Amino acid sequence: MASAIPLRDDHDGPTLRRLAKASNDANRTRRLLALAMIYDGGRRG
Repeated sequence: MASAIPLRDDHDGPTLRRLAKASNDANRTRRLLALAMIYDGGRRG
């Protein structure tokens, strides 16, 4: 199994959700919300 990719320390779930809410690009919003879920302990799969 491959090693895990570390998460950045300068972002967190609420910050990413705020950025997603301000975004007008649906693809960017989807990626930001997925990352926010991972930062909050969700599964990466």
